[in-house]
Amino acid sequence: MTADDSFSLNDDAFAANPNVDISIEEGCQSSGELLEEEGNNLENDCEQLFRMDDDDLDDRDEKVLLDGHRNHGNDLSISDGNESFDGDISINADHEHDRDESPLLDCQIDLSRDNNYPSPVAGMEFDSYDDAYNYYNCYAKELGFAIRVKSSWTKRNSKEKRGAVLCCNCEGFKTLKEVNSRRKETRTGCLAMIRLRLVEYNRWRVDEVKLEHNHSFDPERAQNSKSHKKMDTTGTKRKVEPTIDVEVRTIKLYRSSALDAMGHEGLNSNGESKAHVYKPRCLLLKKGDAQVIHDFFRRVQLTDPNFFYVMDFYEEGLLRNVLWINSRCRAAYSYFNDVIAFDTTCLSSNFEIPLFAFVGINHHGQSILLGCGLLADETLETYIWLLRAWLTCMSGRPPHTVITNRCKALQNAIAEVFPRAHHRLCLSYVMQSILENVGELQESETFHAVLSRTIYDCVRVEDFEMAWEDMIQHFGIKNNEWLRSLYDEKERWAPVFSKETFFAGMYNCQKGDWIIPFFHGYVHQQTSLKEFFDIYELVLLKKQDRETLQDQESSELSPLLKSRCPFELQLAKLYTKEIFSKFQDETVMMSSCFSLPQVETSGGPIMTFVVKERGGEEIPQDGRAYEVMYDKAGGEVRCICNCFNFKGYLCRHALFILSYNGIDEIPYQYILSRWRKDLKRVYVPDLGCNNIDITNPVQWFDHIHRRATQVVQEGMTSQDHYMVAWQALKESLNKVRLVPDRHV
Repeated sequence: MTADDSFSLNDDAFAANPNVDISIEEGCQSSGELLEEEGNNLENDCEQLFRMDDDDLDDRDEKVLLDGHRNHGNDLSISDGNESFDGDISINADHEHDRDESPLLDCQIDLSRDNNYPSPVAGMEFDSYDDAYNYYNCYAKELGFAIRVKSSWTKRNSKEKRGAVLCCNCEGFKTLKEVNSRRKETRTGCLAMIRLRLVEYNRWRVDEVKLEHNHSFDPERAQNSKSHKKMDTTGTKRKVEPTIDVEVRTIKLYRSSALDAMGHEGLNSNGESKAHVYKPRCLLLKKGDAQVIHDFFRRVQLTDPNFFYVMDFYEEGLLRNVLWINSRCRAAYSYFNDVIAFDTTCLSSNFEIPLFAFVGINHHGQSILLGCGLLADETLETYIWLLRAWLTCMSGRPPHTVITNRCKALQNAIAEVFPRAHHRLCLSYVMQSILENVGELQESETFHAVLSRTIYDCVRVEDFEMAWEDMIQHFGIKNNEWLRSLYDEKERWAPVFSKETFFAGMYNCQKGDWIIPFFHGYVHQQTSLKEFFDIYELVLLKKQDRETLQDQESSELSPLLKSRCPFELQLAKLYTKEIFSKFQDETVMMSSCFSLPQVETSGGPIMTFVVKERGGEEIPQDGRAYEVMYDKAGGEVRCICNCFNFKGYLCRHALFILSYNGIDEIPYQYILSRWRKDLKRVYVPDLGCNNIDITNPVQWFDHIHRRATQVVQEGMTSQDHYMVAWQALKESLNKVRLVPDRHV
């Protein structure tokens, strides 16, 4: 939901849906004139739907339903762009005595000192409604007035608040019923207020502000108001308590153009922010870093027309985030878009450069770069911006599987931008994190062995769950809260739950496997941004040279066969050297497999076999049995160890059953093009060049340039290819020169 998509209540909104009721709740002691009947118009802040008559509130609620007669036949349609409220909106008054819960402390502001809260401005954003209310309450207390909730609206049959108006408690006047009341008149018709609404990322934005009061401030009276008394009573219930008589309140403020414009006015003499929660999140750059980024992008674009970069700015020009992807990365993604990993090593390890890397795996099983970013923070908003920008660059083609570290914000961003992707946690990261959170057991070799056996060796869900329970009971870590929270996410990291997910070897499902960061050995904690951009292209060039060498070795050298297995010979002709070497180990281990009597699962062609492995003395190694399903009619074979999805090639158990049933060739569906050495990969991004506007000269250039670059790439593969490409280019140029120019 964007800022422009969120709803407001106005006259026009009531002409769209004939089946809508509006519920209006009033918590005021006297609800005299709930509705102003003149014209029955509804304004944005619902002010004319009802009036709040007192700031001394009781627990009595009154409800009035507006049906078609009260509405003069007008109907209400409210939309936030992406969500449908099903025509039901509940609008109510939400007073101080209804605010039972207080937000947990994340940062502290001592309200007993001079905090100089900035005046509210349109565009301020807060983490929650409570944060927004607390901010305005603190601001009011500092000036000397009290506040109350004039109105709020929620979704019908839901407690989810969607908007609210907070006003000065001197707003309005006495009703006709209260004119003869002995109570002192405190209302002056003050118009000071702020209007809040729920916007994207579940944040609360200040939409409208009125600062002018028509009365003098009375700090003593304000101090005794319910809104400020609430601060006193809730301050003692916080998780963090500096002192009993110090009021503590959490306020988180996000970006605001008005706040950005304040510059450094909130800095103290040491250059530190007096209220750090108001500091906008921007990319931390040293002197000259911005010029380094600019020079790098400008230089690369001169030699790489398909180089892509995008920057995220505050409205006042402060740089927040940067994403860039070169043409080779964009083209490589078209071949290897099944599995990607998000390398956040620099972010999680507090490196000097906040680097985020998109990493894939190529046909040699080596990591390849698919894009880079520099991030101001690790919030949900930042990650959503990054993933959407990256997806746009990749022509809207999301990956099938995404591997990350454990990060709630990133997890939510993936669910938002890649809703159909399989999101899994890096298993090596999970293993390391477990060891870091079990105290002294980190040094126990016995615990290491049991943990490894529990995670890597279980092939059935029930086996894993039983082994995990035995482990935490035996080592006395059942009450470890961190471990319990990790186990709650077991479907995202335990291999036994990921058998339907394709990983192409990027998921380290075996003991000792470890995903190495893409820039490992080149970028360190103290590496500066300038140093990074100096080595960036050198790192990419080194990895590209390695890929070229591996391509040459795979095409020119015949691998040494280690068995007489026909499967080995078959893939030796098709797969690259590195992938074939890994598959070859499976063919060698086929000799250690033996099958127990098959178990018929149906009367059809599908059969289930049980395969075990012999040790050196003809004894099963660990007693584990691997069930292998074989469909003779469809040529499908599937092992419970699921090696094919994890690594991209069949395991020895499946190969053994194929051989056992007289099959000499691996079925075609188990030979992946991503591993083939005979597939020519041209690293020129295809950006929908078949859809060309023939009247647009810019698209002419892009189309011809891409096609010509493809010819160049193909022509570089051999001397014969070079001669054909050169001849074709010469002939094409001669033909183009012979075409008469009709516009002259």
